[in-house]
Order: sequence, then C-alpha cells, then structure tokens
Amino acid sequence: MSTGTASHASSSFAALLRLLRYARGYRRRIIAATSCSIINKIFDIAPEILIGVAIDVVVNQEQSFVARLGFVTPQEQMLVLAVLTFFIWAGESIFEYLYKILWRNLAQRLQADLRLETYEQAQRLDMAYFESQSSGQLVATLNDDVNQLERFLDGGANALIQVGVTVVAVGAVFFVLSPLIALLAFTPIPLIIWGAFFFQKKAGPLYADVRQKVGDLSSRLSNNLAGIATIKSFTSEAREAEKLRQVSEAYVEANQRAIRVSSAFIPVIRMAILAGFLATFTVGGFLALRGDLNVGAYGVLVFLTQRLLWPLTGLAEVIDLFERAMASTRRILDLLHTPVTIQDLTDATWSAPVQGQIRFESVSFHYPSSPGGVDQVSLHLPAGQTLALVGATGSGKSTLMKLLLRFYEPQAGRILIDDQPIDQVSLAALRGAIGLVSQDVYLFEGTIGENLAYGRPDASEAEIIEAARLAEAWGFISALPDGLDTQVGERGIRLSGGQRQRLSLARALLKDPPILVLDEATSAVDNETEAAIQRSLAQISQGRTVLMIAHRLSTIVQADQIVVLEGGQLVEQGTHQQLLALNGRYAAQWRVQTGLMSP
Repeated sequence: MSTGTASHASSSFAALLRLLRYARGYRRRIIAATSCSIINKIFDIAPEILIGVAIDVVVNQEQSFVARLGFVTPQEQMLVLAVLTFFIWAGESIFEYLYKILWRNLAQRLQADLRLETYEQAQRLDMAYFESQSSGQLVATLNDDVNQLERFLDGGANALIQVGVTVVAVGAVFFVLSPLIALLAFTPIPLIIWGAFFFQKKAGPLYADVRQKVGDLSSRLSNNLAGIATIKSFTSEAREAEKLRQVSEAYVEANQRAIRVSSAFIPVIRMAILAGFLATFTVGGFLALRGDLNVGAYGVLVFLTQRLLWPLTGLAEVIDLFERAMASTRRILDLLHTPVTIQDLTDATWSAPVQGQIRFESVSFHYPSSPGGVDQVSLHLPAGQTLALVGATGSGKSTLMKLLLRFYEPQAGRILIDDQPIDQVSLAALRGAIGLVSQDVYLFEGTIGENLAYGRPDASEAEIIEAARLAEAWGFISALPDGLDTQVGERGIRLSGGQRQRLSLARALLKDPPILVLDEATSAVDNETEAAIQRSLAQISQGRTVLMIAHRLSTIVQADQIVVLEGGQLVEQGTHQQLLALNGRYAAQWRVQTGLMSP
C-alpha cells in the first residue's frame, strides 16, 4: 500500500475512532447491533454448507458425514438437514430483524443527539466564529453532514461488519476442507482490499469537496431567500438564478467526480473475484474427479466461494457510504471541538442585586481581521443614568456594547458592573441583567406574543400588554385582527420596520433588566416612530441604566452623559450643553444635523 493511500486510510479511520470515542455512551447499543449482525451472517452462510452436506448424503448415503453422527438411513439424514435448514433460516430472519432495528434506532438516536449537541456547541461559540463562517456551512454541518452519518449507520456499518465476518467464517471452513483451494480462493482478497484503499484514497478528497459544495449551495440559498425583497427590487431574479445554477452545477460536478471514481471500483473487483471463483471451480473440480476431494465438500467450496467473493463487490458502495460519512464526521467533530474563548463561570452570580453602575477601565480591543476596535477607553456610568455614545462608523461604539455583553473579551483593561468584573459572573447572569435593542431587529417566526415573551416565556398576558404599552406598540397590536396571536412571518417580514423596532423594545422591557442597551434603535424608523420610542425611553429610563448608541443627535439631548469616540478613542465627554460649549467634534456634528451649517 502506498504512503499516500495509507495516510488517507489512516485519516478516515482516525475519524472513525473519533466517532467511536464520541459514541462511547452508546457502547451497549453498538455491541448489541454488532452481535446481531455477526450472528445473522453466520446463519446466512450456513445454508451453503448444508447444501454441500446434502450432496454428500445423496452421493455417499450410509457413508456420509451425517451418518457418522448416528443418523443411518439417507431419509433420516435428509429430515435432519431439513429441520436444521428451518431453524437456520428462522434464526437468520430473526437476527436480520434485530440488527435492522438496532442499527436504525442507533442511527436515529445518535443523529438526533449529535445534531442537538452540535447546535448547542454552535450557540456556545464566540461571535468571532460566526463572523468568519457562513451560515450555510453551519446549516450544512448541522443537517446534511449529520444525515450522511445516519445513512452510514443505517446500512453501511452492518455491511462492513458482515463482510469481515464472511471472510473469517468462510475462510475457516475453506482451510478445514482444503487448504489448497482456500489459498486459491483467497488470492484475490489482498487485491480487493488494496483496491478498496486505493479508491478510498481517491474518493476521500472528492467527497470532502462535495461536502464543501453542499455548504456553498446552502449558503447561496439561505442568503438569497433572506434577501428576496432586494432581489425583486433590483429585478435581479435572472442574475441570481444564474449564480445559483453555477453553484448547483459545481455541486453536481463535484459529485460526478466522486461517482466516477467510486463506480470504477466494481468492474475492477469483479475481475479479481472471477479469478478466485474460476480457481476454486476448476482446481476443486479436478480434485473431486480424482477422488482427492469429497463431492459434497466440493459443492460447499463452490457455493462458499460465491458467498465469500461476490459480497465484496458491495464493498464499493460501503466505502462510498463510509467516505461520505467520515468526511461529514470530520466536519461535525471539528465543530464540536472548536475552542470557546469566552469562558463561562456557569455557577457564578452577582454578589448583590444589580443596580446598573457600569465602568470601563482602560479597555482595549482590536478585531483580528479588520482595523476596528477601541484603545484605552475609560468610562463611568452611575446606576440609573443614561450615557450616549456617538461617533462615525467604525469609531468603536458597537464594539463597547459587544464587550459589555461579552460577545468578545477585552485584550486589555476590564469592565465592571456594580464594581464586580463581568468575567467573574456567568454569561447567563450578565446577559440576564442587560436588555438589548439592536438596530438589526430579529423576530422569530411565530406570534407577536411569543416574540414579546422571548426573554420571559412565563410572562402573563397582562405583563406582555403592559410592556407593549410602554414601548408604544400596543396601539398597532390591538388593531390587528389576531392581536398578540398575529403571525409575524420569518424574521418579522409581515410587519413594518417601525413595528418590528417597537416590538424589539417591548421585548427588552418585558425582560425588565436593570441595564438597557440601545444600539441605534431609532436609526431605521420614521419620525413618528422615533418620537414614540423617545416618549417610551423617557418613561423606561427612570431608575434604569441606559447605554445608547446613536447617529441622530436629537435623540440623545437629554442624556446624562455623551461620549464622542473617534478611531476607537474617547475624544470628548460631557452633557449636550457642555459639548456644544466645547465647540469640538460634537458641536460640529450637531450643526450639520440641525442645518445650522452645511456639511
């Protein structure tokens, strides 16, 4: 076997060993299913042996092998063989039923658990991971890759085990009856095994490419369906269909390359099998004609040669399933073992009820793949006050919000809430104390009521309605025919942008957090909606710490503090009036937005 072939084989079997280590909790089920596969195959081989014994009875009668067991007449011997045949066929059928049930149930259970565990791991991963990976690749791993593994466990695992059992069991019978013919019959097997590994080496990278193309196709479909309104508005349907066709064709071509390699395996192996069968057929026949081999034994050898060699043609399909499954297994287990850098102290909580004081102490952070970030930012926001962050795009406003939520870890400095470092409490405790209203509102498919209660599933209808009133969302909700039971559609597509933004605010309010973060919450709404949200904020900010990120300076005039960021650094800080008096960057931006000077 060549070095490359051995290397690739070891890679695939390394993936199999990783899978077995992962599946150690299913060990009893695997052992039970494997035992049933082995017993079934032994029963499956037995009829060929009985045919040879029957031939021996017909030819040798009172001198047959069965006669030596105490059954003298040929009639008795045939009856014994008939009874044995019945029990063997019954046993084969019973264990076939058992192994199919066990393997298929194992496949279903393992794929369900693996998909859930992989999804939970994806939820634990850092935001940086999602910013470097396409959602389509993740969906392909969670769905299609897990299904590939399920298909292998459904049939391929049993086939692989039974091929091994066939070689061992039939080989044992052969060497007992005729070592010479056994040697001839087994001669093609090394060639078949070498061919299997050779084709495995060729097919492995091709199937890895197929898995990649599946992810690309999934990404394209996901992105296009999410952006269908943009596609329609630019009348780009034909162009997008062509792009999808190209990605789909790339997937088809990748599959065709893999299929060409795997399909070539069977014709090559059939010729090797033919050589082994002809050797047994002719050499065994000559030995029987000379009287050196019992006629019944010759019959057993001919039948068992087929039983030994012909199933090996199915090795191509098994290897095809195995390679697909191992390519998928590597992707699944790689995702499961992706390191999580944001460490969660799951049992740590706040030393006292959160009041909402926030402190950034010399905080620095830079993104690995972009120039954005913050440098040595120090801020103090007393509990119950409102602080607004302003600055140009890329100045670091959203970075501070992400650091506060521990989507990222500071590379220098620290962040404290109520004088307690946020990395000393669990993520659940930290994020449970913060309500986020983002510029990019995400509503889950379901009803308005379900979306409002997303942070508090146990909230009563009265509490949901009160939160909607505070966010000035109850007016449009109550006007809908189904009210809170109105379906919002995927990503809230059935609602306007302003309606989605008000629901997002109501959802955060129902959570009733001591800290509220507004990430440009009014940037994408009309003036009426903005005014409504401002009225809401005037009420809800009472006794609550509010951190606002805004482009429209008119929305932050009443903030207790305003911080101006530029290039990731704090350049100005004060109230609205103080910053106007300073006549710096904030004052210049204010004049531009209010029309007091041209930009």
